[in-house]
Amino acid sequence: MAVSLIVGLGNPGAEYERTRHNAGFWFVDALAAGGLRKEARFHGLSGDVRIGGQTCRLLEPQTFMNRSGRAVAAMVDYYRLDIEQILVVHDEIDLPAGAVRLKRGGGHGGHNGLRDIIAALGGRKDFLRLRLGVGHPGHRDQVVDYVLHKPSKSEQAAIDQAITDALGVLPLVVNDDLERAMHRLHSSES
Repeated sequence: MAVSLIVGLGNPGAEYERTRHNAGFWFVDALAAGGLRKEARFHGLSGDVRIGGQTCRLLEPQTFMNRSGRAVAAMVDYYRLDIEQILVVHDEIDLPAGAVRLKRGGGHGGHNGLRDIIAALGGRKDFLRLRLGVGHPGHRDQVVDYVLHKPSKSEQAAIDQAITDALGVLPLVVNDDLERAMHRLHSSES
């Protein structure tokens, strides 16, 4: 099923703008090229973009990470989208900075944004995830502090390259050619 909604996860506000937890926002910002507008009914910033011959809606929830589901559910309900039409882009501490993985479904893996989206969608979790590696602090009790801080210059460069690589396969993702998209994306890291 073709992707109709691309959601980038992050936290609103200047103090969070360049933190690792906003990697999903960075992706959508690169895609939107400044073309997002505030939409109260969707509790976020939204816009439209053409990718691979398809029109996709973009969403950056402005509800803070832990309440991302409210914005996603509002847009899904309004446009009557199927769960499989959603691509959620988020930071991933279990991948090194610069790694990127695409998958469908799965649990939340401790990511509070994903946890809230799954809950808001009634436990349905068969949406696509684009996981942008931001690295791991080394110890679980340091995760919150880690994701709410800026990456080093070399980590930022690696994450930016991962975003560029992911944008390059997005037409395949949008048109449901996931096998080819995964092959290109996952083999570009070797």
